[in-house]
Amino acid sequence: MSVLRAIEMRTSRLSVEKSREADPIVAENSLLKRYGPLMNLVDLASMLDRSPDGLRVTLRSSGAWVEKINAARLQLGRRVYFRTAEIAEALGIR
Repeated sequence: MSVLRAIEMRTSRLSVEKSREADPIVAENSLLKRYGPLMNLVDLASMLDRSPDGLRVTLRSSGAWVEKINAARLQLGRRVYFRTAEIAEALGIR
């Protein structure tokens, strides 16, 4: 298979995925299927294409975006989780 054909196949697959995720309910459901009702910091960092340490530092700062993400935060003992549905809402997916 030529490189050009592989690129065309990938871009067509991505456009189909983007059109599916344009529907907020479908996008939120895909997040719930992938991560479940709770996401850990590593899951959230990978979803946002950030390193876990970089995200941890960012969440200690202030800002409207940070407040929305921290509102979805749930701490159970020493473990930190984020409610997937609230993360979808904070990111404008819902």
